[in-house]
Amino acid sequence: MQLHNTLTKKKEEFVPLHEGEVKMYLCGPTVYDRAHLGHGRSAVAFDLIRRYFIYKGFKVTFVSNYTDIDDKMINRAAEEGISVPELTEKIIPHYEEDYGALNILPSDISPRATEYIEEMIALVQDLLDKDIAYALEDGIYFDVSRDKDYGKLSGQRLEDLKAGARITEREDKRNHQDFALWKFEKPGEPSWNAEFGKGRPGWHIECSAMSTALLGNTFDIHAGGLDLIFPHHECEIAQSESSTGEQYVKYWLHNGFVQIDNEKMSKSLGNFFTLRDIFQKYPASTVRLFLISTHYRSPINFSDAQLEQAAKTLQRLNDFVFNLKTYENQTENNLEIKKLLENAKNTFETAMDNDFEVPEALAVIFSLIKDINRLIAEKGMSTQDAMKTLHLIRAFNEVLGIIQEPEAEELINVEIEELIRNRETARAEKNYTLADSLRDQLTAKGIELIDTPDGVKWRRK
Repeated sequence: MQLHNTLTKKKEEFVPLHEGEVKMYLCGPTVYDRAHLGHGRSAVAFDLIRRYFIYKGFKVTFVSNYTDIDDKMINRAAEEGISVPELTEKIIPHYEEDYGALNILPSDISPRATEYIEEMIALVQDLLDKDIAYALEDGIYFDVSRDKDYGKLSGQRLEDLKAGARITEREDKRNHQDFALWKFEKPGEPSWNAEFGKGRPGWHIECSAMSTALLGNTFDIHAGGLDLIFPHHECEIAQSESSTGEQYVKYWLHNGFVQIDNEKMSKSLGNFFTLRDIFQKYPASTVRLFLISTHYRSPINFSDAQLEQAAKTLQRLNDFVFNLKTYENQTENNLEIKKLLENAKNTFETAMDNDFEVPEALAVIFSLIKDINRLIAEKGMSTQDAMKTLHLIRAFNEVLGIIQEPEAEELINVEIEELIRNRETARAEKNYTLADSLRDQLTAKGIELIDTPDGVKWRRK
């Protein structure tokens, strides 16, 4: 297996620290608001990578955190007139619901930052004892000049680095890039007791403490979005390795940005979508297929046209699976089908072994569907060969997670009824553009809508 390591800027053979095991940490969300498309992109990308390690026979320990103490958390809780813990308990179930809809496997461990305050305090104290951290009036700061490798992940020299979004320029800091490890108590904010002063953790220290507490001082893979490379992941490396003297992470993986009609998704541009928004228009399985159809490191362009194409592609796959499950034929087994299945398995794995080239892996599946359908039309296929084909498709789906059985026909019906409900909601809200778009999707699936005194009914044309 070859992985593109952000740290070395190249593909490397994956060699786990412990044979047959993978320890993986994904930077999770700050839970001050519902999950948006960017959260979904990252969560789906690394869920798929986790699934492929499992497919390859690795024992995977997958950790993804919730940041439940942060400036954004404090500000949003104040806006809503509730406590930060109350905000946490309100938002996390939304993430669990949305990620569950996207068929994302639950993390083996889902730590919350506030559960690891003692570990954070111990890490800050260790850096103070080593004179790598220092105290100012408002908190404890990391001295980046003490880490000669600072900047190695982002590939920038210390003197060229600019402050990130959470680093403010001040005259009292030793270096412009020095970042907060611990913020001293302010009125009305959550705080915890520490020998060096009552307060709360900085953002970067949280992931260092949680990941090393759960996976060890050195672990295999740390993952997250490209926007986290600097300052967050750069600072994680600096503080972790300065404390332990050991390599923090062996492989760094980062997913690309989400664009909306070729522009970066941004609230200020008015092109910002939550997963909940998108699920009202498209089934979650369609959204998942859309999210994996672009290589995880590349930017992904969100548009209705792309989602509608994903819906058609998934329909084709669901129909093929349903036909295999109901296929009966007494034709003899076909050696050509055996070779097709063997070749598809090998080619699928070759694609995935090459830094998880999912678009190529999907192409393998649809090439197989085309070839199998051709053989059925020409010669027929035995029931046994149909079951072997179905078994292979299911194995691929253990990685991709896009076909959600029970029965394929039942799944198709559920998606149709969901589209109809969303259309009726759009009509009630006088959003006729959306209602027409949903009707067009239903028409494309061969569905005819019938208005009755008891509501809208449907039937296949």
